[in-house]
Amino acid sequence: MKLKTLSAVVICSALLTACQTPPDIKKLQDQNATLEQRLSKANSEIGTLQADKKSLENDNAELNRVISVLGQEKSSHVESSINLRSEVRQFVQMQVDALKQFLLDSDLLDYVGGELVMRPSMDAEPMLVVDLSNPAPRSGVLTGVGGYFKQTGSFTVKVMRQVGEELVVVWESQPVAVEEVGIQRLNFAISVGIQKGDFLAYAFPAGGIVGYDRGTASTRFTQKAVGLGETIRLGALDGADERRAYSVGVFGLLNRE
Repeated sequence: MKLKTLSAVVICSALLTACQTPPDIKKLQDQNATLEQRLSKANSEIGTLQADKKSLENDNAELNRVISVLGQEKSSHVESSINLRSEVRQFVQMQVDALKQFLLDSDLLDYVGGELVMRPSMDAEPMLVVDLSNPAPRSGVLTGVGGYFKQTGSFTVKVMRQVGEELVVVWESQPVAVEEVGIQRLNFAISVGIQKGDFLAYAFPAGGIVGYDRGTASTRFTQKAVGLGETIRLGALDGADERRAYSVGVFGLLNRE
């Protein structure tokens, strides 16, 4: 009797297990199918992103190509513009130089300075001479310098502006080369503007290249070197009693009052 009861229990347990197993398998199958769908969707999205990435890479490459072409075109335009401006500047400068030379040769420029005549005396030492007799009568532009040169050499021209009891060097020329003796008119490399009342000064080398005489003007002098932006007191200049006159002056276009 007990054996039969045990067998019945075993059989019932087996039947219950058999009845519960199929639902567990079905659940796993459903979960697996869901995961496969998600995986398929993810793979599809990955494929779409890869395609988008490839498209963006192609767009980026094309953009870089366009930028490179635009850069080359811009460089070409800039180079062409620079060359054109350079040619125009050279042409204009040639015309300006020719006009300056024409005005100088034709004696059509204004002149500020001493009379260009033969004078007997020469400075033995390097000298800065300041022409106080001939301040600029009007504002304008200086284009060159002239002199009665007794020997060849080079010198510089300075524009000095009075501030109180001092003179300030507001401009100085590049060295002006004198290659022939006698009356010479020479253009500056760069023209310069002056104001009414400015004084002209000339830095001559040892031995001098321009002659002077005494008693007819008020040119002062000093052996001190006074550079651009530097000052010198009027009272520090020598020669007040000598009243020197030098055969040198500047040319330019002065404004009409």
